[in-house]
Amino acid sequence: MGYAGGTKKKPTYHSLGDHTEALQLDYDPAIITYAQLLDLFWGSHDPTERSWSRQYMAAVFFHNEAQKKSISDTLQREAAALKGEIRTIVLPADTFSVAEDYHQKHALQRDYDLLTEFRRMFPGFRHIVNSTAAARVNGILGGYGRLSVHKDEIERYGLSAKASNCLMGYLKE
Repeated sequence: MGYAGGTKKKPTYHSLGDHTEALQLDYDPAIITYAQLLDLFWGSHDPTERSWSRQYMAAVFFHNEAQKKSISDTLQREAAALKGEIRTIVLPADTFSVAEDYHQKHALQRDYDLLTEFRRMFPGFRHIVNSTAAARVNGILGGYGRLSVHKDEIERYGLSAKASNCLMGYLKE
């Protein structure tokens, strides 16, 4: 999590300037395409809804012309399907500032035992923030885990057997 789309140097939650709270995603195009990510993005919010503030506005950021074109193509598709004006903003991804630690991995930070396991594995919280395993666990704790997806990979997260078994309890069929 972090802040994007603005001009203020070093934005913080309490001093955002003209930034928007945003998520920056690193992905492997051999596993998921940019078009698939855009499908997830458009399906994750109502793009016809007006944002009530700059801080929480619906926005999608592009890094290059190919991404900009993909966004434009899918935006037109969404507009036709929804028969309404798309209010999601499209902006260049000029800057991204990582948010403060308390804005990172919310579900994981609320689970003392699992967070303790990650603190045992990593030298600092920023390493946890950047960990794929921590991101997966955070998603599972947030209710996004599926048994069919995560069952076989949990053992690779580096957790103790007790923590792995606990995490299995969060998975849905």
